Amino acid sequence: MSFHPEPELRGHTLVVTVSSHDGRPVLDRHAYASLARTFHEAAIDDDVRVVVLRGLAGCFCLGGDFSEFLDATKHQQLIAAVTDMFRMLATFPKPVLACVDGDAVGVGCTILFHCDMVIASKGSTFRVPFVDFGLVPDAATSILAPQKLGYAGAFRFFCLGDTLGVDDAKALGLVGEIVEGSAEETTLARARQLAKKPVAALLQTRGLLKGDTDVLCDRIDHEISLFQQALQDDATLKRLQRIARLAA
Repeated sequence: MSFHPEPELRGHTLVVTVSSHDGRPVLDRHAYASLARTFHEAAIDDDVRVVVLRGLAGCFCLGGDFSEFLDATKHQQLIAAVTDMFRMLATFPKPVLACVDGDAVGVGCTILFHCDMVIASKGSTFRVPFVDFGLVPDAATSILAPQKLGYAGAFRFFCLGDTLGVDDAKALGLVGEIVEGSAEETTLARARQLAKKPVAALLQTRGLLKGDTDVLCDRIDHEISLFQQALQDDATLKRLQRIARLAA
């Protein structure tokens, strides 16, 4: 049985929940593949003008599924699914908004850099512990983070791996708007505003602001290659095993 909410079209806004299909606030290879399909279908569906990403109640996303990092038999499928999803997200032609209620960790945070607006509730937190795990950032954030946060802000965020509160995340530019209570109502209201705009002008303007997505896709491939190499390193695997035991 699947506990994962299916994408829901509300007017011209597609609401997509970021989680595994068994109801965990993480992304496994099945969730990556599902997100890639959802974005591909939304890209060619004229009824969809805006996509909203949300998490499960009380948490946006806690990152990737550690069990797949530690299982070499799953690496090939995982790498393929991750690459497809990141490339689809980087090249998606329509506005993407995120409503964050709770923790956004690892890939649950890096996907926010592809969102045009991030709206978060008080108490939400943001962390990218890749370096602590012996890994590199993903989703082309080695390009997007310095663009959004500035080099110094990106270096501190990724290399120190500290947790950012929502106020600090807004000050850096990762979060665009902070709301009291749940962020979903405000995010959906922003989505409705965008959906009412002239479609061609909105998409063309967004495309101009985004610039050359081929550069992002090339960086995604390079990051994934480094990630794959790290999963073959004994010291990294031991570190990940230790972290997985502590998290259990």
